[in-house]
Amino acid sequence: MIIDGEGHILGRLASVISKKLLEGEEIVVINADKIIITGSKEWAYAKYKQRIDRASISNPRDLGPKYPRKPDDIFRRTVRGMLPYKKSKGRSAFKGLKAYIGIPKEFNGVESVTIPQAESRNIKKGIELGKISKLLGAKF
Repeated sequence: MIIDGEGHILGRLASVISKKLLEGEEIVVINADKIIITGSKEWAYAKYKQRIDRASISNPRDLGPKYPRKPDDIFRRTVRGMLPYKKSKGRSAFKGLKAYIGIPKEFNGVESVTIPQAESRNIKKGIELGKISKLLGAKF
């Protein structure tokens, strides 16, 4: 199943995908950089910046915990948080998820699906994952 992430809300999309992954489906998410985080730009930046700073505070030699900066990795980490990742069922389900920034060549022209439960309707405050990633210093 190929899902176009453009205009979808991060948490809602991740919850729907995690349920499908646990059922055994293989899922590809394209345009992960255009997934929307609801809330103000300042709040979203502070949340992800605090996570990245936590890695250097807890272990100054940069051994972990590691938090992603790129939008596709942030999305994958969000889905991973909704799976029982420490069990074999969750790990095998997580391996069925692929996320891409933009549309790769192999998925160009292939029909993609949108998730109606996760589409953003009348959201007043929100920022795209790609913009948050740029603020965090990601190069993609």
